[in-house]
Amino acid sequence: MIVPDPVCGSEIYWTSFYGSLLGVEKPRSKSERAPLELSLIEALYLLEKNLLNVYAQGESGLTRLTPEQLYSIGLERVNRFRELYAVYKDLRERGFVVRRGLKFGCDYLVYRHGPGIDHAPYGVQVYSVDESADPIEIVRMGRLLHSVRKKLIIAVVDSGSRINYLLFGWWKP
Repeated sequence: MIVPDPVCGSEIYWTSFYGSLLGVEKPRSKSERAPLELSLIEALYLLEKNLLNVYAQGESGLTRLTPEQLYSIGLERVNRFRELYAVYKDLRERGFVVRRGLKFGCDYLVYRHGPGIDHAPYGVQVYSVDESADPIEIVRMGRLLHSVRKKLIIAVVDSGSRINYLLFGWWKP
């Protein structure tokens, strides 16, 4: 999803670090202006909060999407969308800043205040309750996150979208 207007895109980004400013590797100042790229998950969250309008190009021109329509698109296009969105929304509702965690081998990085203000203390990996996890994969994630001073959280989402969080830490005998 793209917010093409640089002023609007920057305002959304700086509100609580949503998306990524196009062409700006590490935004440092609120005076930086650029179009904004949002994931479907971020766009849905902002749409549900009435902070964003989302339009799709159709045969009859632009159509304004409802949250339900955007959720359906997410289910079609993003693997594990239901679980990823449930965790994203829950963490945002708890007041955390949630960013993509791909660079650190997990689904999300979770900040107390935001990138550039503090470091993310947690990396979160999302699983559905009926999904199996390779123990080696969990160890790899945990070691990578530990090497950059972050703790691994596994978020397990059940069929009713309830979430259980498991916090991992290294233990020395």
